[in-house]
Amino acid sequence: MRFSSVLQVAFAVVVISASPAPKTPSAAPVVNQTTCNGNTYAYNALAGYGFVPSAARDKFGDTIGGIGSSIALDKLAWTKTKSGVYKGILWALPDRGWNTEGTLNFQNRVHKFAINLTPQPNATVADPASPNLQLQYLDTVLLTDPLGKPVTGLDADVTGYISYPGFPILPAATYTGDGFGGAGTGGHRISLDTEGLVLNLDGSFWISDEYGPFVYRFSPLGCMQVAIVPPEAYLPRRNGSLSFSADSPPFYNPNEVIDPENNGVGRDNNQGLEGLTVSPDGRKLFTLIQSALNQEGGLVGNPDRQNARLLEYDITIPLLPKYVAEYVVSLPLYASSKTKFKVAAQSEIHALTSTQFLVLSRDSSAGRGQSSSTSLYRHVDVFDISKATNIKSGSNDAINGSIASSTGVLDAGITAAQYCSFLDYNVNSQLNRFGLHNGGAQDAGLLNEKWESLATVPVNPGVNDGEYFLFSLSDNDFITQNGYLNFGKFQYADESGFNLDNQALVFQISVPLSVKPS
Repeated sequence: MRFSSVLQVAFAVVVISASPAPKTPSAAPVVNQTTCNGNTYAYNALAGYGFVPSAARDKFGDTIGGIGSSIALDKLAWTKTKSGVYKGILWALPDRGWNTEGTLNFQNRVHKFAINLTPQPNATVADPASPNLQLQYLDTVLLTDPLGKPVTGLDADVTGYISYPGFPILPAATYTGDGFGGAGTGGHRISLDTEGLVLNLDGSFWISDEYGPFVYRFSPLGCMQVAIVPPEAYLPRRNGSLSFSADSPPFYNPNEVIDPENNGVGRDNNQGLEGLTVSPDGRKLFTLIQSALNQEGGLVGNPDRQNARLLEYDITIPLLPKYVAEYVVSLPLYASSKTKFKVAAQSEIHALTSTQFLVLSRDSSAGRGQSSSTSLYRHVDVFDISKATNIKSGSNDAINGSIASSTGVLDAGITAAQYCSFLDYNVNSQLNRFGLHNGGAQDAGLLNEKWESLATVPVNPGVNDGEYFLFSLSDNDFITQNGYLNFGKFQYADESGFNLDNQALVFQISVPLSVKPS
């Protein structure tokens, strides 16, 4: 069934219907549990579900899509009312816009939502709860370059770049017309495929990207302030030169040929810095590549692309970040058939301590709107770097620098992070309590394919009891039959025929009392 929703204004002030009577959470058996380097974590229950409809639009007239690419919760705004309802502010980061049929001149942005969570602990499979998480659209911050000019989601040029005083060279797209296939003067803009989000106390943002793959700091008004370039080993190269293209031709020129299609070294196409988080004290910034670099077995579909690199930066002085350490996180394998295994590439990280992290690792091509409705691996796991080797070195970080063979065999003497399997999204006994499911019919209750965001807030604000809500939103790829971009001037209908809502889940988890997630 399709759950009810209300668009309160033309540009989608979205309120998801919720049950009226708040209830106190009750004790329940643990769904999943893990112990990682002495710390025990428990998944207690699915605590909430909501969605933003696929046709919702922001204040600029554009479709609100892809908001699960990354999220951040304003910890200072999180409250619990006397009636037991939780209220807060959630920031959501779309990626590069609707791109299932080619990239577009979409100006990257961050959306702001007011959220209400009304606990429904007595929901059962036999008597499921209606959506109890409300997401009400409030505002949008458009991202700009250091001079205040718009950035773009268009694929970066195969060669070339853009530069500004005090900044490194940056990926850029040269486009014709308006960049949507219509008339215009053309232009040259910074290319961003935005994937990771951190909200700072002053309202500024750290945002990671796939094209570079770089990490950027933006002011509260969206102006670029800092660009962090990873070591040379991460940077994509074709024919011996820097090449930031992800082989994602524009919508208006779908037959554009990138030669070669795959860059030989550096991050693979669309496998950039997906994971981004700060330590709980706010002094360290961590970013994790989605899967192994290409010289280390990283081509998409390669079962050898397990060894992802994690970068650590000192951001004590935010405008002068300092690269201090690097580690290997060996991603999990899952059985895709009786004889084949695949790597569950990661889509987000979230710091639990300065050495321990949640990581969202998952399969692909399974879920709402996909050929298969059954996901085989969709997890929030835990990894710990306290005993991992710091691989930061001139040779490892140089052009074509490697910490593993081209078949993914980790170099001798390198200890990867401890990896611990934890929370499984796909437990139907929990999903069914909210009318959701993994596998089965292609209906509105089927989970979307792409879950790419994590954020935590306490169940009991101001009380150190180890109980937290873990929020996760899906990236719906802007898939709708009633889509608008280019400030409402470009209309589209995805060729899939689907309308994919922006789904949101809330898990209730327990962590050790010594752990204070970021």
